[in-house]
Amino acid sequence: MLDWDVGEVRWVPMAAFGERYRRYRLPDVAAESALARSLSRYGQIAPVVVCLREETPEIVDGFKRLAAARTLPRWVELTARLLVADERTAKAAIYGLNHTGRHTQELEEAWIVFALVREDGLTQVEAAELLGRHKSWVCRRLALLERLDEAARDELRVGLLGPTAARALVPLPAGNQLEVLACARREGLTTAELRGVADLVRSAASRPQVEYVLEKPREALAQSQSGPLRTSDPRLSPAGNRVSRHLAALLEQLARMETWLAQRGRGELNPGDRELLALGFARLERDARRVADLAADLEQELSPP
Repeated sequence: MLDWDVGEVRWVPMAAFGERYRRYRLPDVAAESALARSLSRYGQIAPVVVCLREETPEIVDGFKRLAAARTLPRWVELTARLLVADERTAKAAIYGLNHTGRHTQELEEAWIVFALVREDGLTQVEAAELLGRHKSWVCRRLALLERLDEAARDELRVGLLGPTAARALVPLPAGNQLEVLACARREGLTTAELRGVADLVRSAASRPQVEYVLEKPREALAQSQSGPLRTSDPRLSPAGNRVSRHLAALLEQLARMETWLAQRGRGELNPGDRELLALGFARLERDARRVADLAADLEQELSPP
């Protein structure tokens, strides 16, 4: 394939394509089925994009088209357009080519950022410049994936864990992530239920509350609809349990706000929203600092010497 000119479109046997960059895109069975129907009815509308690695055309954009074509018995070739790219620019192209059409999902963006920073050795500033984004965007995407437990990350990569479920697990500590995932599979929880259980575990004020949620997730979810969990810690006095419930309610709301600020935040707000919400966030910052200082004092007082 040494005579293949940059930008040229040609027919390539499907067996010849490489998929070394497939790991940066998440599986999407529904999209592949829809593309298979489109290919069967209309043919291939847009070529896949490839770059050469030791004369193997490695796909940069078009993984779902290739997967869809493989389900059609008469398809043996796809049209492909050649792109010249090293390892870093190939990953940037995966982001850029998909960003111009259907947006890549947050976790797909996180895979690309993770590869650029952790595999290719770019700084976060360099990765931001390469992708045309702000450093804070790169930082958020990197944290999104690095906060996910390694076992859950592996399941996400191969499609055993869906992106929505993975996003619900991210705010939890690593140990709690696997506990919630095991609970969801044991009980057959829906994605919405898993997200609710993760929120309850995150906001639980004691280990007995966490264990109650994991043991009876649907009962805990039903109770949470009318207020904080009413389970009592037998080690606490009535006053202690009352404070524990207040803590649970407060921590639940803080967890929701932290998740929104870290993962979506500014991108969801229009200019009018920003002006109206500015005073509220200023008060949140001021009051949160005051409560944090008082909580730190109480923690020192309550901690054993």
